[in-house]
Amino acid sequence: MKRMIQSDENGVFTIQQVADITGLSKQVIRKWEERYEIIQPNRLDNGYRIYSQQDVKMLLKVKLLSEQGHLLKQAALFAKDVDEDLEVPIQKGESLDNEQWNEYVFQLLEKGSHCDEIELNLILKQAYHHVGLERFLTHIAVPFLKEVGRKWKNHEWDEYQESVSSLIVRDFLVQIRRNYQYRKSAPFVLGACLPYEHHEVPLHLVLLRFMIKGWKTQLIGASPAPGAIESLVCKLNPNIVLLSATTTIPFETDPQLLRRLDQFAEKQIDIAFYLGGQGSVTYVSDYKPRAIRVTNSIEDILN
Repeated sequence: MKRMIQSDENGVFTIQQVADITGLSKQVIRKWEERYEIIQPNRLDNGYRIYSQQDVKMLLKVKLLSEQGHLLKQAALFAKDVDEDLEVPIQKGESLDNEQWNEYVFQLLEKGSHCDEIELNLILKQAYHHVGLERFLTHIAVPFLKEVGRKWKNHEWDEYQESVSSLIVRDFLVQIRRNYQYRKSAPFVLGACLPYEHHEVPLHLVLLRFMIKGWKTQLIGASPAPGAIESLVCKLNPNIVLLSATTTIPFETDPQLLRRLDQFAEKQIDIAFYLGGQGSVTYVSDYKPRAIRVTNSIEDILN
C-alpha cells in the first residue's frame, strides 16, 4: 500500500515530499525557484526549504502548462495569473477545448498523490455543485482522469495512487447517474462494456453526457458475461446501445465477439448500435461491422 504523503502540523512539506507529489526532481524544483521565481519557499534555521500547499499547487500548474507546450518562463507567468475561475491562456491561437486546467484539477492531483479518499470526494462534490454537470465533466473529471493515466503510464504514480483516484471518480459518477432525474417519456440508451473489458469510467462519462440531453441511461458494467448484452437488449429494448472497449483484449480473447454482436445487431431493426473506445477503433481495421457503427464522437450519436 502506498504510504500517504502528509504535511506536518503546520501544513508544510519537505522538498522530498514535494518531489513525490509533483513528480519533479529536487534539482528541478530548486532550479524553477531560482531561475523563474515560481515559488519562494520559507527556510528553517538550518537552511532547509519548507513548502506550503500553495507552493505545491503552483509547481503542479507550471508543470502541466509546460507539458501542454508552453515555454517555462511563459508557463510561470500564466500560472501566477490563474485562479480557480480563470482559464489558462493559450499560445499561437490554439485551444485546450475540454482540457482547461483549473484549481479543482490541481487540488484533485494533490490529494490523489497521497490517496486521500475523503478529500478527493469533498473536492469532487464542491466542483460538481460549483460549476454544474456539463462543465464538471469536460473541465474537471476528464482532465483529471487523463492526468492520472499519464502519471501512471510515466511511472510518476504507482498502481495504488492510480487505482484510488480512478475509483473515487467512478463511484462519484455512479452516484450522479443514480440520482439524476429524467422524464418517463425520455429516450433510453443502454451502455455496455464488452466482455473482458474492465474500463467502465469512459462509458460513465458518455452516459452522463446523454443524461444532460434528457436521456434515460443504464449501464452494464465492467466485463459482463458473454451473452449478457444480447439478453439485456432484448429485455430492455433501448433506443440506442453503446458498446465500449478501451483495449483490444475483448476481441483478442474472443475473436468471434464482434462478428456475433454485429449479427445480433442486424436483427434489432429498431435499435441503433454504436461501438467506441480506442480498442474498438484499433480492432475494426481488420473487421468492418455492418450493423454496428464505430465512432469515438458522442456528437455523431446525439445528432
